[in-house]
Amino acid sequence: MSIELWALFGAMILGLIHLTAASFTFKAQVGNAYSVGARDEELRPKGVAGRLDRAQRNFLETFAVFAAAVLMLEMLGRSGGWLSVAGAVVYLAGRLLFLPLYAAGVPWFRTFSWNIATAGLVMVMTAIVWTP
Repeated sequence: MSIELWALFGAMILGLIHLTAASFTFKAQVGNAYSVGARDEELRPKGVAGRLDRAQRNFLETFAVFAAAVLMLEMLGRSGGWLSVAGAVVYLAGRLLFLPLYAAGVPWFRTFSWNIATAGLVMVMTAIVWTP
């Protein structure tokens, strides 16, 4: 399995971590009765639970693009080049940093980690159409 596919697998695990963190912190905030009920009243997560919810939504905004780019690389037989490998690792590293930084409410570094992940995504997408 290529490094790009391993990075995609890592991002899938990270997606589950995002989902679990956001879900459990919200459940701790609103209680079990609300989370197992019909949720007719629309409660919004606050504090750390709100930040984890927003971090999860932010992750999902780029994950689909990353998954499509990695799958295109594989389909085209273009995986394994330095640009796609570095890009996949950079994307995953940036996304891994993003979650705890967002949860902790750390300004600037959180944005920097998003920029790192986005740069990695651009590298992977570039590798689809250009081989250095």
